[in-house]
Amino acid sequence: MLHFFFCVPMLFALTLTAGAQSYPAKPIRLIVPYAAGGDTDIVARLIAPKLSEALGQQVVVDNRPGAGSLIGTEAMLRAPADGYTLAMGTISSLAVLPVTKANVPYDPVRDFAPIVLVTTVPYVLVVHPSVPARSVADFVKLAKSRPGELSYGTPGIATGIHLTTEYFSTVTGIKLVHVPYKGGAPSVVDLAAGNISLVFSTFSTTGQHIRSGRLRGLAVAAGARAKDFPAVPTMSESGYRDFEATTWHGVVARSGTPRPLVTMLNAEIVRIVNTSEVRSALLLAGFDIAAGPVETFERFVRSEIDKWKKVADVANVRID
Repeated sequence: MLHFFFCVPMLFALTLTAGAQSYPAKPIRLIVPYAAGGDTDIVARLIAPKLSEALGQQVVVDNRPGAGSLIGTEAMLRAPADGYTLAMGTISSLAVLPVTKANVPYDPVRDFAPIVLVTTVPYVLVVHPSVPARSVADFVKLAKSRPGELSYGTPGIATGIHLTTEYFSTVTGIKLVHVPYKGGAPSVVDLAAGNISLVFSTFSTTGQHIRSGRLRGLAVAAGARAKDFPAVPTMSESGYRDFEATTWHGVVARSGTPRPLVTMLNAEIVRIVNTSEVRSALLLAGFDIAAGPVETFERFVRSEIDKWKKVADVANVRID
């Protein structure tokens, strides 16, 4: 039988069986399957220290970038289902990679225990100032005049940004060159340096560059303009009705992790995300708060798999 104990400084502990060591009895690893500095890493590093305080054990952020989130995700799945190895689950690892890449070595529903969906954030189409386009229409016209010359960066093959950009190319009838990186942050760095032409990214990653003029935001893939960037129109306003694409960041464990442990971690992370300090930091960085029950995240993952499978079919994105 499971019991919850409360003490100071540890807010709770979880005992799996009578006489067994309470959870957590050692440090916890939180794998981020991308390079440091990107959106997923930002969310993880805001949560980890607060979770460490609550649990009385260090929560170590472990960046394992590569293969469009596959390397880090597989590292989590190889660990025991005991709650000591968690991972950031994203649109790429749980929804896009499984519907675009052949022979993905896991099932996004069967092999994961979703803990909590933490944040969502819409993508924004951003270009380097050297690109002579001040609207989506300008960019499409330019790209059509220079087929296969303009390049776009992504956090890797079969990521949400990759599929979103390929979908954009399909609906606009343009041809772009894909340059994959090991995370969103490196692609934005290269964009700011003028080494690539555009990215679909987020305001949390690109906002400071847009404000400084180092980058130019053309359109946000959301139903409404961002309050902090009201001059950037939506994709619908730019002529592409209902073109909406949102990335998201959650915490997951391996399937088989005890359900009471999952429920307890969910409650604690939801509490952390809704503290004034963390909530303010997330909102300031451009994230929308999505923290809710385990069941909500489970349903959300299934809906995202269905959505992005349809997009992959329309954009004809398949990766061997």
